[in-house]
Amino acid sequence: MLEVREEPEARLDGADPDDIGNQPSRFFNRELSWLSFNERVLAEACNSNYPLIERLRFLSISGSNIDEFLMVRVAGLAGQVRRQIEELSIDGLTPSQALAVTHEKVVELEEIQQKVWSTLKVELADAGIRVVGDEKLDRAREEWLRTYFIEHVMPVITPQAIDPAHPFPFVANQGIGVLFSLTRTADDASVMEMVLIPAPLPRFVRIPGEDAAWISIEDLICRNTAELFPGFRLNGHGVFRILRDSDIEIEEDAEDLVRYYRTAIQRRRRGLVIVLQLQGKFDPAAEELLRTQLGLDKALIMKTEGIIGFSGLSAICDEDRPELKFEPYTPRYPERILEHDGDIFAAIREKDIVVQHPYESFEVVIDFLRQAARDPDVIAIKQTLYRAGKQSAIISALIQAAEQGKSVTAVVELKARFDEEQNLLWASQLERAGVQVIYGFVDWKTHAKVSMIVRREGEGYRTYCHFGTGNYHPITARIYTDVSYFTADPAAGRDVGRLFNFITGYVEPKGTELLSISPISLRSTLNACIDAEIANAQAGKPAAIWAKLNSLTDPGIIDRLYAASRAGVDIDLVVRGICCLRPGIAGLSENIAVKSIIGRFLEHARIWAFANGAHLPNRRAKVFITSADGMSRNLDRRVEVLLPIRNKTVHDQVLDQVMLANLIDTEQSWDLSPDGTYARVGEVQNPFNLHRYFMTNPSLSGRGAALDSGRKVPKLSLRRGTIQDQSR
Repeated sequence: MLEVREEPEARLDGADPDDIGNQPSRFFNRELSWLSFNERVLAEACNSNYPLIERLRFLSISGSNIDEFLMVRVAGLAGQVRRQIEELSIDGLTPSQALAVTHEKVVELEEIQQKVWSTLKVELADAGIRVVGDEKLDRAREEWLRTYFIEHVMPVITPQAIDPAHPFPFVANQGIGVLFSLTRTADDASVMEMVLIPAPLPRFVRIPGEDAAWISIEDLICRNTAELFPGFRLNGHGVFRILRDSDIEIEEDAEDLVRYYRTAIQRRRRGLVIVLQLQGKFDPAAEELLRTQLGLDKALIMKTEGIIGFSGLSAICDEDRPELKFEPYTPRYPERILEHDGDIFAAIREKDIVVQHPYESFEVVIDFLRQAARDPDVIAIKQTLYRAGKQSAIISALIQAAEQGKSVTAVVELKARFDEEQNLLWASQLERAGVQVIYGFVDWKTHAKVSMIVRREGEGYRTYCHFGTGNYHPITARIYTDVSYFTADPAAGRDVGRLFNFITGYVEPKGTELLSISPISLRSTLNACIDAEIANAQAGKPAAIWAKLNSLTDPGIIDRLYAASRAGVDIDLVVRGICCLRPGIAGLSENIAVKSIIGRFLEHARIWAFANGAHLPNRRAKVFITSADGMSRNLDRRVEVLLPIRNKTVHDQVLDQVMLANLIDTEQSWDLSPDGTYARVGEVQNPFNLHRYFMTNPSLSGRGAALDSGRKVPKLSLRRGTIQDQSR
């Protein structure tokens, strides 16, 4: 373990010491663990060390996270309850029980978000960025708002009376609407009108002026009821927002996956309502109308006096106030490649390279494919695509390669949640360019991130491979921390060929030289490595496991780690999001420590390290990078890869820099307690911020000759929060 914790010994209440490993209480609830993660994200909105607009951005991210959680995870629980499914969760809760505790926690987080927004709104105003509602503004701005409404909003919206002659309109997923209670002045008749806000309208509108001012689209509409409803008297209004079930389940008998997803996306837009959010003093009759017309079965209803749809606050983050944002950061381009005049293939032939994003530019991955597209000696490219973004240079490079007459195969995953529509579009464009597009398996998602380039060299062919822990997505690569590994190792090339044959032709590999592939062998490889550490501990040898994951929920892997802890293996885990493993329990997990890192960048790389008979870190350690998290879906229902790192320089960078920096971080880390709560790491004598470290220190494998002269790479020490300025 990296540090001794002076805490009372934690135990599972009421558990038989001999049966402790069979208690459901040995696991944390998955949904509550995820909500705890988002609570940590939300806490960053209160972090006084961050610039003001960045704090607002964290609030927006928190709102977006909760929306997706409700549309997928909570929708799934509600569906189980409706279908009377009684399958217990990992911690022994029925779907009804899990739904109840999840609803309770979501409401609690919603209240916290409102409080955070109230504070940020005041601080933004003090900094010259006002968010206005119904208050009176100066004459010029009042006139601008009226003109903007008449010219840009009124032609787009459609007021609809709600009565027997007008059917209740369809409200789209994440749709916002306003219900107006009116009286017609001509005959004093009561009228209820609904205005649905079309998605193309901006969520917040910036009002011109010397100081910045913003107004939500719903408040703008409510300010102009006289323009919208001439001849009526306003009695009151209420704003509402709905979230619908957005998960897509694959039917086993789906004959055409593309056609199925095109229709499924349409069905998703009309999914059951999962959440109804109400803002303001809603007319009781109007609220009852919504409850009845929307068919709220098992739906969560949340009322607030604040705002709804926190994700929309991201628009205000575009305000041009650099002093209120993080200092801009420009990623480095690997010096090793520049030394070869930008020839990536030459650099890889010399030695394997690992690149850490976003500290090092994702452009090197794009250039890898661009160079392949231009190179007359490249004859084939094979590529997996899970998420590629809306403007993808990766797609352009593949299209260019196909148009140059190269054999190009792209595995496009249609089942990438919320990217299904974009991936269908990419697949269509790739096919038109002559790319062989494969959609993988019906039941499994292809989540591996792999590129394979076959190049004619001399009398034969050489295969260049790229393995990533993150998606081929140029936007997220600027904010997600991931590693990219380039190699021309013939064994890796042969294994990647087997991987693509498995995906494209269902030809299951009978054996691989380097790669472990799920759902075939990845789980068994991890189990074998854990078991080897158990054997070392039992033999009195040093035994330790370090791992960095986004989520850890698989009962089998967790129980294996519990067994290792019982055997005396020291285990340190960095799990950013969901963690169902309960650390620090006597007789179960007293040798396991878990931390979560939340900061400027989103920690996304997946790494495993096993001591292999010596104290970590060491050159003998078995180090792996992978596309898979510690979740049952990744191990059993997805195509993933686990790659051992054998090159010494890359091994040192991944283990002694990337992994170790995560473990010794103090400024962005939260420690997980046995009771499931997280607490920030307290103040230490020598604080350490891993994001700042990597932003200011170059990598190992990308430095090339720069390692022999000029600034050295500091060596991180196991003593938490210290750095030894020792060159390698």
